Amino acid sequence: MKSEMNRNYSELTEFILLGFRTSSEIQVLLFLLFLIIYLVILLGNISILIVIKTDSRLHTPMYFFLRNLSLLDLCYSTVIAPKTLATFLSREKKISYNGCAVQFFFFALFVGTEGFLLAVMAYDRFSAICFPFLYMVRMSQQACVRLVIGSYVCGCINSMIQTAFTFSLHFCGENRLDHFFCDVPALIKIACVDTFVNEIVLFILSSLIIITTTTIILVSYAYILSTVLKIPSTHGRSRLSLAALTYSVSLFYGTVFFMYANPGKIVAVCYTLIIPMLNPLIYSLRNSEVKSALKRILLRNIFFH
Repeated sequence: MKSEMNRNYSELTEFILLGFRTSSEIQVLLFLLFLIIYLVILLGNISILIVIKTDSRLHTPMYFFLRNLSLLDLCYSTVIAPKTLATFLSREKKISYNGCAVQFFFFALFVGTEGFLLAVMAYDRFSAICFPFLYMVRMSQQACVRLVIGSYVCGCINSMIQTAFTFSLHFCGENRLDHFFCDVPALIKIACVDTFVNEIVLFILSSLIIITTTTIILVSYAYILSTVLKIPSTHGRSRLSLAALTYSVSLFYGTVFFMYANPGKIVAVCYTLIIPMLNPLIYSLRNSEVKSALKRILLRNIFFH
């Protein structure tokens, strides 16, 4: 019996992504909807990356972090969207075991890193608003690079631990994932062994990340709130950047909470695609500096090419 079980464990080489179980007509409509969303994500985030890289006036700590935020949004949506689009039009909605592990690793890496980066961005606004005269000292180029690298390191550690624990589980005959990408709740559900340890590890890691980052954000906001109300209206830029960050933080952590409280597919769509689509709109359409830089780049290309 034991040898038979081991044989069944080793034979699992792929998963079936059930995705959204609807008629073929609805599948085509969903494909078009997801394709449009993904194209908007690509256009918006790549535009932010190009504008900030090209315009020297945006070479400041705030926009350095914003550029990394756009890169992360671009990366983790790309980990999910292409495979999801392919499954809408394919009868065999398969993903290999190794492909599933790779997809989950990079998704967990980029999403975890974004959580830490949002905390870094809150600290950046705290330094800019509460200590304006020391801002360039506190947020030097070296300090900014270290903070971003630290965010990636923390995200990578989280991803490695979660991937190792999740894919050390044994999966027997059942290989159908009731999801449109490889995520922990769906994988745990079809495991044929006790998943108590995995659930505890997931809970502890998620709690540590959320508690650590939200504490940094809330403490930063507490100091900012006591200072920002005293700032004259001429400093609207600081208030606007803070408002944009507040919206992004609320959107990101709100969907994270609902993702793990009720890991449904609709929440997952918001988490994996809607947030990466909205972030460029939040930071560009409401930011006069980004809009001005984009206009300068467009005019330069029109008149000099």
